[in-house]
Amino acid sequence: MTPESVQEQVAAAIESGARLLPRGGGTKPVLSTAAAGVSNLDLSALSGVLEYQPEEYTFTALAGTRVKDIAALLAEKGQYLPFDPLLAERGATLGGTVAAGANGPGRQRYGGARDFLLAVRFIDGEGKLVRGGAKVVKNSAGFDLPKLMVGSLGRLGVLVELTFKVFPAPEAYATLALSYSNLETALKDVVRLSLSPLELHALDLEPAETGWRLWLRLGGLTNALPARIERLRAFLSPVPTEAVDDHVWQNVKELDWVPKGWALIKIPLTPKRIPILETRLQEIESRRRYSAGGNVAWLACPASMNLDPIDPIDPILTALNLSGLVLLGPPGKTRLGIDPGAPFARRIKQALDPNRRFMDL
Repeated sequence: MTPESVQEQVAAAIESGARLLPRGGGTKPVLSTAAAGVSNLDLSALSGVLEYQPEEYTFTALAGTRVKDIAALLAEKGQYLPFDPLLAERGATLGGTVAAGANGPGRQRYGGARDFLLAVRFIDGEGKLVRGGAKVVKNSAGFDLPKLMVGSLGRLGVLVELTFKVFPAPEAYATLALSYSNLETALKDVVRLSLSPLELHALDLEPAETGWRLWLRLGGLTNALPARIERLRAFLSPVPTEAVDDHVWQNVKELDWVPKGWALIKIPLTPKRIPILETRLQEIESRRRYSAGGNVAWLACPASMNLDPIDPIDPILTALNLSGLVLLGPPGKTRLGIDPGAPFARRIKQALDPNRRFMDL
């Protein structure tokens, strides 16, 4: 498949009056399962790298290309996507990663997918092929369509081609873990670390059997890491640190910490709002992980035959003026709590999909 052949296919479907929802690797079934009256548009065959310029630190690939394949290609030149795309080993695609805004723990250091996406080509609700951005790192021309497509969930158009910038991969990593008896003390160190010049690649917090566990990741030159680790330990003193296997982050990136069959909700917030959210979740069975220095909450809830796992979460987020996006779990509602961007999103939807050929936002 090529962008042109996809354009013909989508245009034909639009002309037939069908409503569509793009689907790539299917790793996030809540977001890729079509509702009643909507048909899935399978883009898994829209795969392949169109251009890779290691010396320019950019590549262009079709939207159905697997993230795992891109990672292998970049690794040959000592490069990588620093935002740690989620679910790569399970078959996540570039298009699905962008559409879901699915960032991993590496977002802490360098930002998310929106900070690395340079250009897109997508098909709008009238069957037209739209181009946005440019295949260069420095570009300030026109409306920033690439960033608009991050988190669009396939509701604004069908992504067919994407251009990313990449970074040199660190020579080595090191991971430290700290234990805290209470959340207040742990959050103080989260804020201190986020404001420090220590350049952490990841900074995650999660409940432990007793208290809380803080995970820190450093990356860089092999011979420089020992000194950086010592500076980090001195910064955190007197809290003792424990060196752990750096492969723990693979478990985070693949969401293996989420029990099979559970729902997973992504909640943007700030460290100051974590305690009140924790208080409201005390009576609900759940697992939590706070990533990106406490600016993203990952909330996992069990599913059952009689209760939608997100039912009790929606009113909690609404009461706390928070929003949530469901990534894993049974098909159904995808947005929870408030949606402050809804008025703007409706205007964009009207411009790009005036006839509502894609599922609603």
